[in-house]
Amino acid sequence: MKKKERFSIFYFLTLLTEMDGFDPTSGVIIIGATNRPEVLDQALLRPGRFDRQVLVDRPDMKGREDIFRVHTRNLKLGPDIDLKRLAAQTPGFAGAEIANICNEAAIVAVRNNRKLISMADFESAIERVIAGLEKKNKLINEKERKIVAYHESGHVIAGYFTEGADEVQKVSIVPRGIGALGYTLQVPLEDRYLMSYSELVGKIKGLLGGRAAEEIVFGEISTGASNDLEKVGQLVKNMITVYGMSQRMPNYSLVNHSGGNFLGQVTGLERRSEYLEKIIDEEVTGIINRCYLETKKLLEEKRDLLENMANKLLEKEVLDKNDIDRILNEISKTPKHRMV
Repeated sequence: MKKKERFSIFYFLTLLTEMDGFDPTSGVIIIGATNRPEVLDQALLRPGRFDRQVLVDRPDMKGREDIFRVHTRNLKLGPDIDLKRLAAQTPGFAGAEIANICNEAAIVAVRNNRKLISMADFESAIERVIAGLEKKNKLINEKERKIVAYHESGHVIAGYFTEGADEVQKVSIVPRGIGALGYTLQVPLEDRYLMSYSELVGKIKGLLGGRAAEEIVFGEISTGASNDLEKVGQLVKNMITVYGMSQRMPNYSLVNHSGGNFLGQVTGLERRSEYLEKIIDEEVTGIINRCYLETKKLLEEKRDLLENMANKLLEKEVLDKNDIDRILNEISKTPKHRMV
């Protein structure tokens, strides 16, 4: 046993001994905090020690609006600032991330020689936090640039016409962060706490749209979808092993709470037999393959939209929601609709 491990065990046992040694009438209260609840030992959480568990969750939309109000009170804001809209654009953000956005927005305004911070500055800051810093000086060859344009256009069209996918707010082929040659910004219009099977499938199809577009246009695939496929794999595995959405073993969850769970958080999965592993693998593969084929079929039907969107991206590099709505509605000659 390493010296560091011995000290950790010693301090842990000392803590338990001290907690058990307190006189319950002495008025001493012990408070602890952690952002890693999954590693807590059950000995700490049993009755008589840390009895009450208080979860400080990420803020909802109203909470994010209030946090924006706190962090912008000393900033010089333009007349177009809408804190409610900013809160809607940042689902899942914690207070520290919102504070970072406010700081970044102020920096963007200063760099553009503006005395007041505008909504455009805040939206630029949100993109920077989500996707990383723009790298306009990063040179990529024309073939790769074209692949990225069609890849991101595939995400846009799959997300736009698929029920359950998040609304597409912006698409760009300007490189950002580490290795990201483009990105499609999709955010829900409201905070969600429950999701149906069809909504999860919609998210999967939106993520697979980039890879499907590449195969349709170029007849082969590239490495550009690695992050999308990672998200798809994790989402589908959760559908099968956590949410009980399997067709062959419906209503069956493999979540294991025996390893120091905290307020019902998922901490691990039960050990599985080879037979069960085989079923899970087949189910995961089946859902992904089915979603991919349906997404590919959709993009083939919308090939004219795909071509037009990619050409617009190659021309302008960045398209916002208004641009996207205009392009898709003009080409289809019909009002926007969503496919089931």
